[in-house]
Amino acid sequence: MPTILVLNGPNLNLLGQREPHLYGSETLADVEALCTRKAAAEGFKSKFHQSNREYELIDWIHAARGTMAGIVINPAAFTHTSVAILDALNAYEGPVVEVHISNVHKREAFRHHSYVSARADAVIVGAGIQGYGFAVERVAHLAHALRGPK
Repeated sequence: MPTILVLNGPNLNLLGQREPHLYGSETLADVEALCTRKAAAEGFKSKFHQSNREYELIDWIHAARGTMAGIVINPAAFTHTSVAILDALNAYEGPVVEVHISNVHKREAFRHHSYVSARADAVIVGAGIQGYGFAVERVAHLAHALRGPK
């Protein structure tokens, strides 16, 4: 069964505890459960990772080449700083959807720019953790389109 990789950047391990007025009360385990359900409904498995380390995210993106049907990524703060993650995503051949729990465009000006958006096939912001479900559905749709008719 094809697999969708779901990657989460720094501080998302504190989801549900950190700034609930911005990110809500759901935990990263809730996000993983949502992604697993949505992927299964689309005929996919999901593989889920979180790291506070940029190099781990890059390594997982590299490992996805030729093995994963698509990537959902919430790079968190690396969104605004990491050309290295952008370069890794540019080397990945499948669909990529960027997701952010909060509406970054209603926040500080530095959050308005995303390096990852230059590669993403779609960007979902401000939908809470529900945005991950939308992102998994979109990656699944794009991956099905790439595979063509059965």
